[in-house]
Amino acid sequence: MKTLQKIAKVSTLAVAALVAAIAPVAAFAEEAGATGSSALGPIGAGLAIGMAVIGGGIGQGKAVGAMLESFGRNPSVGGKLLAPMLIGMALIESLVILAFVVALSFT
Repeated sequence: MKTLQKIAKVSTLAVAALVAAIAPVAAFAEEAGATGSSALGPIGAGLAIGMAVIGGGIGQGKAVGAMLESFGRNPSVGGKLLAPMLIGMALIESLVILAFVVALSFT
């Protein structure tokens, strides 16, 4: 758990530093083609997809971990927990795919 928290902190700081480095270019752009700000679309799409995948992976990991922990405490509910967990996993994955489609539509 400590390793996951360290990874989350480091990735948050990396994203914040990247946004701080790119934001002035987009803020002072007069035209889309004048300063090359149109080239920031693929960078933003890549960041959005990356953050969606990281969030989806963390969410799926927590969902599976909680299901396995409850199954370990009470093995008789294993069949009852599998279907809701799979539905939740599908919903989490659909949000990641939606982020992918939205990010690609803005490039």
